[in-house]
Amino acid sequence: MARAGLSPELVVTAAAELADEIGFENLTIGVVARRFGVREPSLYSHIRNANDLRVRVAARALGELADRVAEALAGRAGREALLAFAAAYRDYAKSHPGRFAAARMSFPLDSPAADAARRNSDLNRALLRGYALGEPAETDAVRLLGATILGFVTLEAGGSYQHHPRPAEDSWNAAIEALDVALRNWPAA
Repeated sequence: MARAGLSPELVVTAAAELADEIGFENLTIGVVARRFGVREPSLYSHIRNANDLRVRVAARALGELADRVAEALAGRAGREALLAFAAAYRDYAKSHPGRFAAARMSFPLDSPAADAARRNSDLNRALLRGYALGEPAETDAVRLLGATILGFVTLEAGGSYQHHPRPAEDSWNAAIEALDVALRNWPAA
């Protein structure tokens, strides 16, 4: 029987908050149960297992990220859209590090997380319409965007840029400007 006051939504919300606080890699059913002051078995009427919980947090994160990116892209194209797109990703990663890590986990292709991931992919392609690349260049550009933005944000979160006097912000701006140049001057097939 489900514990009064708990619901799948509340459990996932708490798990997402905990992921940000302690790191997604440290998220367990036990930690979530302690947040509610209950024993682990009390959560199993709301989630199937630890993997189900993690996939639900990933779906939440990917949905939140897509909402931010969609808002950032609204009414923008080209360089302006790229700047807003990149800022939305970076800001989300900084404000929700555990959820951002969750968004990068592997999950079943028939899960709600996969649906949210497809929405993010569609937003990547919406951004690239402003550069009129066509296929296969668009797919290559999606991968370049991911490698650059995800790579930078992940390295920055891990402290990789703290050892040099040049501010990470300056390198970020240079990287995004370089992406814009690359996208505007994409090589012909």
